[in-house]
Amino acid sequence: MAAPAEMTTRDISGKFTMNKTLSDDSDEILRLQGVSWFTRKAIAMASVYLSVKHYKDENGIEHIDIDQTVTGGIKGTSEYRVLDWTERPHEDHVFGAVLSKSRRVPLNELEREWLKKDWADESFENGEIIYTCAKSDTAKSGRTWSSEQTWGFEQVNGEKRYTRHVFFEGPKGEVIEIRLVYDYSE
Repeated sequence: MAAPAEMTTRDISGKFTMNKTLSDDSDEILRLQGVSWFTRKAIAMASVYLSVKHYKDENGIEHIDIDQTVTGGIKGTSEYRVLDWTERPHEDHVFGAVLSKSRRVPLNELEREWLKKDWADESFENGEIIYTCAKSDTAKSGRTWSSEQTWGFEQVNGEKRYTRHVFFEGPKGEVIEIRLVYDYSE
């Protein structure tokens, strides 16, 4: 289902479901992150649901808290993004030890062309898009990978959709660019 016409990245609070038909396949990224074959197959078969709470704290700093569940109510990963460009550690039961940071940024400050493409005006607040970086905490996880993402809205098959553009670099320099597309549910 399309995102509401009035929805912008000023507030992406809501419930979304990953549209696996419209999204690019993420299996190779998961493999390079060290996710087991069994877990990857379970993820491929399951529906992924996002519950997003987007708000500003008492200091005016944006937060985006995302709880994922998969088919059957099984807990997925959680993302607690603070858009202040401070690197924070996170222990994830799927990806292991991760370091991440987030902020809003003008597109012209991004290096990767893939992260700049096809965004609708609703993706920007004061000319800036949501930009996140995550990487393995190699010292703790023994894995090496990094991911950059931009989040926003774009037209997909003539409908406004919440999407993420992902630029992933694997342990041997493998580069994968994918788009994740979400259906709005409430």
